[in-house]
Amino acid sequence: MSEQTLHGYLVLAMFVLAALSFVALLRVAAPYGRFVRPGWGPTVPARAGWVLMESPAVILFVVVYALGRNSAADAPMALLALWQLHYINRTFIYPFRLRGRDKRIPLLIALMAFLFNCLNAYINARWISHLGEYPQDWLTGPAFLAGALLFLCGWTINQQSDGILRRLRRSGEDGYKIPDGGLYRWVSCPNYLGEILAWTGWSIAAWSLAGLAFAVFTVANLLPRALANHRWYRQTFPDYPASRRALLPFLL
Repeated sequence: MSEQTLHGYLVLAMFVLAALSFVALLRVAAPYGRFVRPGWGPTVPARAGWVLMESPAVILFVVVYALGRNSAADAPMALLALWQLHYINRTFIYPFRLRGRDKRIPLLIALMAFLFNCLNAYINARWISHLGEYPQDWLTGPAFLAGALLFLCGWTINQQSDGILRRLRRSGEDGYKIPDGGLYRWVSCPNYLGEILAWTGWSIAAWSLAGLAFAVFTVANLLPRALANHRWYRQTFPDYPASRRALLPFLL
């Protein structure tokens, strides 16, 4: 079997995984954050779990990328830069800015996310640096420019929203409060909306089935989570703004 064929099967597996995850997560909220609960086996500190599960998206991605025959070309390098802009923060900065020192997550969830990130890092890094072909004018073409702009808009929304959540708690506090400001005026989970926009943009900029599979998986993972969070806010806070939607302003 050629690597191109294997890569295609792995991309297909990502689409299947997205569909299965979407159905499962509509029924059962993943047990981390506000939904952490007993019954999922041993737990690890949340910070360590985040670093463990996100690290392949930084380290493995770079290794696979560097082995590609097109790794020094302009378009792959630009796509690499966008990817790492998100994941270096998500892996090595975001976890250490979390408030609440005693938070834990199930080790099983961290390991499942680790394996997913290994698959995702391989199919996307290998495509952009080796299996895919990008013309020399790709960086000035409409797909890259529109995709990169959408990625940066989504990344900015994600960063702003995470910052608002982080500032809700004083040092040492663990409780939840109603967030406000930014896109929280209209939706309960603008951080998830920003991440969906970012990876949709990246998939357009990369113009690959691997990128599309990741964007679809991101929606399949975060849309049910946003709906669950929205229900939780409404059940927990009687004064929660009735006009807020879960993910899309005025719509959903």
